[in-house]
Amino acid sequence: MADMDAETTTHTEAMVEEEEPLFSNLDIFLFTLIVGLVVYWFMSRKKPEPIPEFKRLDTPAPTTRETSFIEKMKKTGKNIVVFYGSQTGTAEEFSNRLSKDAQRYGMKGMAADPEEYDLAELSRMSEVENSLAIFCMATYGEGDPTDNAQDFYDWLQENDEDLSGLRYTVFALGNKTYEHFNAMGKYVDKRLEELGATRIFDIGMGDDDGNLEEDFVSWREQFWPAVCEHFGVEALGDESSIRQYELKEYTDLNMNKVYSGEIGRLKSFEVQKPPYDSKNPFLAPVTVNRKLNKAGDRHLMHLELDITGSKIRYESGDHVAVFPTNDTALVNKLGQVLGVDLDVVISLNNLDEESNKKHPFPCPTTYRTALTHYLDITQPPRTNVLYELAQYASDPKDQENMRRMASSAAEGKALYQGWVLDSCRNILAVLEDMPSLKPPIDHLCELLPRLQARYYSIASSGKVHPNSIHICAVVVEYTTKTGRYNKGVATTWLKNKLVTDNGHKSMVPMFIRKSQFRLPFKATNPVIMVGPGTGIAPFVGFIQERAWLKQQGKEVGETVMFFGCRHKNEDYIYQEELEQAEKDNVLTQLHVAFSRDQEQKVYVQHLLKTQKENIWKLIHTDNAHIYVCGDAKSMSRDVQTAFHDMAEELGGMTSTQATDYVKKLMTKGRYSQDVWS
Repeated sequence: MADMDAETTTHTEAMVEEEEPLFSNLDIFLFTLIVGLVVYWFMSRKKPEPIPEFKRLDTPAPTTRETSFIEKMKKTGKNIVVFYGSQTGTAEEFSNRLSKDAQRYGMKGMAADPEEYDLAELSRMSEVENSLAIFCMATYGEGDPTDNAQDFYDWLQENDEDLSGLRYTVFALGNKTYEHFNAMGKYVDKRLEELGATRIFDIGMGDDDGNLEEDFVSWREQFWPAVCEHFGVEALGDESSIRQYELKEYTDLNMNKVYSGEIGRLKSFEVQKPPYDSKNPFLAPVTVNRKLNKAGDRHLMHLELDITGSKIRYESGDHVAVFPTNDTALVNKLGQVLGVDLDVVISLNNLDEESNKKHPFPCPTTYRTALTHYLDITQPPRTNVLYELAQYASDPKDQENMRRMASSAAEGKALYQGWVLDSCRNILAVLEDMPSLKPPIDHLCELLPRLQARYYSIASSGKVHPNSIHICAVVVEYTTKTGRYNKGVATTWLKNKLVTDNGHKSMVPMFIRKSQFRLPFKATNPVIMVGPGTGIAPFVGFIQERAWLKQQGKEVGETVMFFGCRHKNEDYIYQEELEQAEKDNVLTQLHVAFSRDQEQKVYVQHLLKTQKENIWKLIHTDNAHIYVCGDAKSMSRDVQTAFHDMAEELGGMTSTQATDYVKKLMTKGRYSQDVWS
């Protein structure tokens, strides 16, 4: 009977009912009711909600949200398109500067997010006269494209379009302390050429470990003359400023229509709706905020965010992104220095009505909200900001210095490096130290970059803590050369997120970013974790997960931890958890380097060398996975060198073979890094 279809089964049951009633009438009624409810639930689940029809007959179809950048360029008379692959906003900022530059050369540019357009249309670029595509491409993580450039990257890999009508150039943004320096920019540059496109200027290499701004300015100053030569155009003269947005002030706007800090949707912080992402963060209550270190002059903290009911899922190794707000005192000081009422309700509206980007930040809003939630007021201002604001300095010397700092002349670069970067002057410090500079606040708001989300490696396991996300961070605070006390935006804000603040729960707008930093699929694979300082964060999650797997009765491989801090009695964070894990044999080996507890400094890479035979066996014979988290500048390099030396010494390899061996571990996903600089 089990093989019969439903109809036959029912029919057979009906026939035998008279002889030997298997079911009472009530049973049959209940059974029918349950089946009916299941069918109804299934059908209603599958059915999409009907969309009410409001459009008039002559209204174009909703698909005319322009996904064709070619049609848009034709319609608006643009001939330069600047695509950006941006994770933290810098590549987008550079794209906006380049598209604005085009006007100075009698051309018209538009900045474009590749996620919003069909990039297969690059093959149609010849339809636009004197056209040029510029690609500002940042590299993220282990040589990956940024989230918004992922589809473009996939398209380049999977398609062999003829791009012979495309003229292009690339500016790459990266950090040379990372293994795959500018991998995305280099790939786009090489792949476009392979598809027949014409490179009209060499790729620019931006290095955030050095001076990214300087790299960009130097490249840009050579790039535009090459464009002029290629297209036979001339600069129209050096306009000091080209406004992109116009100011509108409101006097009687209903405050329910005014943004008060939401990232995307108006009132999204009052009415929360999943799914949660970078445009729609979840407001998570803070349930724990404690200091981790026992002593010392730093503040290391552990926070726990409650995600109950959010439907947010995460895995060990993922990142949590939080949206911080600027310090109130800093915002108030800016208002005072500029002599403005910060509570005026305004909109900055794009002068290019066809642009997809209607405002530089959510509008309408107040200056106070913009400077608190949306604009980055703590980073040293970039050279273009100084250049455009120079016209508002009443002292000709100040004007001259500001313009000089924005040039690529050696003297100007040195002045910018010393006066702005080395002195860590933010926009408030610039205004305070240049009393003759009095820019209108709306122009300043137009020029300042957006305040970006900050990412932290999650210090918990989603299997052990499905309703809670843990953050481990060190509060950034330092005194500058000018004697000012600077504080990190996000870490200071998080430090002040007390569990209850005046009877209210402290809330953190957050979302999850998936990571490739993952425990091995086979629990039996050994794991070697190297994470000094707050680099321990993802490993707290890994250890929790390995303990959970053991509790499930799974066989778990060797779990080895190399942790480093300054002093055992000061900043040995998560000491109790680590030592308990060692006692429970979840951590099969725990090696801790206390760098300053003895005369000779001892770091994690030194401890790796003392354990080399054992570690080499785990890697070479037992298929161990290596994980490194923390500082990219020196630690991750030194740790990689330690593994390289093991391969050379214990694996009998030449230096080149050892380098290839470590690289192969990386490409196979057996050597993962979660590093920052």
